[in-house]
Amino acid sequence: MEFKGYAIKDTKHYTDFEVIPFTPKAFTEDDVEIAISHCGVCGSDVHTVTGGWGEPELPLIVGHEIVGKVTRVGKNVKDLKVGDRAGVGAQCLSCMDCRACKTDNENYCPGMIHTYGSKFADGIKTMGGYSTGIIAHTQFVFPIPDEVESRHACSMLCAGLTVFSPLIRNGCGPGKKVGVVGLGGLGHYALLFAKALGAEVYVFSHSANKESDAKKMGADHYINTSAEGFAKSYANTLDLIVSTSNAKNMPIQEYLSMLWVHGSFITVGLPEDPLPSMMAFDLLNNGCKLGGSHIGSKVEALQMLDLAAKKNIKPWITELPMKEAGKAIEGVKNGSVRYRYVLTQDLA
Repeated sequence: MEFKGYAIKDTKHYTDFEVIPFTPKAFTEDDVEIAISHCGVCGSDVHTVTGGWGEPELPLIVGHEIVGKVTRVGKNVKDLKVGDRAGVGAQCLSCMDCRACKTDNENYCPGMIHTYGSKFADGIKTMGGYSTGIIAHTQFVFPIPDEVESRHACSMLCAGLTVFSPLIRNGCGPGKKVGVVGLGGLGHYALLFAKALGAEVYVFSHSANKESDAKKMGADHYINTSAEGFAKSYANTLDLIVSTSNAKNMPIQEYLSMLWVHGSFITVGLPEDPLPSMMAFDLLNNGCKLGGSHIGSKVEALQMLDLAAKKNIKPWITELPMKEAGKAIEGVKNGSVRYRYVLTQDLA
């Protein structure tokens, strides 16, 4: 396979992508090679190409919501064969030997290697999915069920998994009341999955603009957070809140006040600015917990894809040819996307 992709060369010109060749990692018997057909556009891509999380090493090909056809498998790969559809999310390798890796928490391995912008031990830089192909360790390659189209599956592998993991790790299911803060790419997945898992879902958004969409996706309640005192009617109500918001000055005390005893507020949004300050007293009245979450494990990814297949879960997407990556990046940055861009292969 010829490995090439759409790279950014200057964060000041973050919508100007140029096709460059690149060298992938050396193939091992634990690896899977994929010819990419689809790649979702993630908020992480925007933060990276704009330099919002710090200046990346350039040139760089981003994209970590990858689906395509398997073209090569190592001898140690058990769950895939050439010709299968498979995907890769935001991680492509871990140490495979630490406590996290041995307990299905490889997404928290201190030695993790990200799908783009990291380096392997031999110095080869990882390049992402706005490209023709990828080689990744089998632990981070997920078989795609026949019932789930590639265009729907790809964005599940970062956006979907990022919210699915905290939902199931914090008991989302029948009888539970779950809040979702922000209805963007991640938030719409949190809503779709929380409903599929059987929860009563409360969507919190800073305007009324997306209420109709939220209701179509299955939201039971829609709360406009720009209204003064929006939290008072929901005090001590929610078992779990998953925040996908990147907004500045989030009213975190108000959100915490809506949690039931020992309820959890989990943030998966990664704003470029620090989180608002808070006092320890904000945690006392209901004994609530404040935490984060990082993508998900392979066990969780397979569970998520199985749920999507059985419940016919389909994200709201807009498809563009990969050469229009700049347009997609701008759409995510300015918030006009509804609710995920998917780039389709045009280089192969």
